[in-house]
Amino acid sequence: MNWLAGKFELTRGGDAANVRPMEGLRGYAVFLVFLVHYVTLVEPWISSETRTMEIADGLRAIGNSGVDLFFVLSGYLIYGSLIRRRQAYSRFIYRRIERIYPTFVVVFLFYICLSFLFRRESKIPVEFADAALYLAQNFLLLPGLFPIEPMITVAWSLSYEMFYYLIIPVAIEGLRLRERRPFWRISFFVFVVVLAAVYCAAYGGHIRLIMFIAGILLHEAIACTEKLSGYFDFVGAAAMVVGIMGGLFPIDGSASYTTKIGILFIAFFFLCLTCFLRPSGWLARMFCWTPMRWLGNMSYSYYLIHGVALKVAFSMLAVLVPVAVYGPWLFWLLLPLMFLVTLVPSGVLFVAIERTYSLSAVSGRGESKDARVGA
Repeated sequence: MNWLAGKFELTRGGDAANVRPMEGLRGYAVFLVFLVHYVTLVEPWISSETRTMEIADGLRAIGNSGVDLFFVLSGYLIYGSLIRRRQAYSRFIYRRIERIYPTFVVVFLFYICLSFLFRRESKIPVEFADAALYLAQNFLLLPGLFPIEPMITVAWSLSYEMFYYLIIPVAIEGLRLRERRPFWRISFFVFVVVLAAVYCAAYGGHIRLIMFIAGILLHEAIACTEKLSGYFDFVGAAAMVVGIMGGLFPIDGSASYTTKIGILFIAFFFLCLTCFLRPSGWLARMFCWTPMRWLGNMSYSYYLIHGVALKVAFSMLAVLVPVAVYGPWLFWLLLPLMFLVTLVPSGVLFVAIERTYSLSAVSGRGESKDARVGA
């Protein structure tokens, strides 16, 4: 146990009380993402007309909100780091690249190797020029904001992250947000959210970017609030339930999709607000459960590699258990087993690459615990 703590514990000696529940929230978010890919791959073994398939579809819809929670936490961490002190733009971007790219490059190269080994599954174009362009686009994290199919399925969200990293320091400096009063900053970001929501409801667009602003407003709210009543734990728990149910909100056009993201915006704001301002409350302690925190600490590695781990595991399963319709028992039996399978390559990637070449580099410069936890 001590060996595992040495590899997966990040908050030892930390003085930020909200870091521990934050780690757990990241673990919760990445588990939601796991559900999406698990359900997609287990479908051939489930009858489309069974109750189990209805539950599976619900879990997949709920799981999609995991990425939105990641965006809220990133918005909170990065904005908080930048608003507290002025930083050279080039140095800030370099640190973000250093945080993201070592692990991404390893997985990126792994996917290229798999593409050559399993050409039927490859997304890389056959023509050399097209292949080179496609690989360059993926290496530069363009899929997501641009209509490009990501080679690593989940990597689309990294384009959102990089866009936020590039634009928020400019906004802080250009609008002189450090010199503004909190009320002005809050009013400005609320106005941006409303404007974006109205536009995206009418014309579509990247509405999920507003989840970063939920994190920004979270930072401002915490800075303006001393403490919360114990009853607020129930508010946070209700917000978590609303966030889960929000994933089931029916989508029929850009207006309904914008409404769904708006529900998640509010729900995740109050969930995080409760956990961060009441770190000793029962809700925050739930997210401080050590296995959940350790999953959160390696969530970036897990996020990038768990999909291919699942695909390999299900390919092996198809040999042992031929694809056919089985009872619901198989769905529920495989869920924890497949989750455990994904932990192995994710843990190796985290210990060997992410912790060694990303987190240790940040730690070596004496940056805050919050910066180390953030993606």
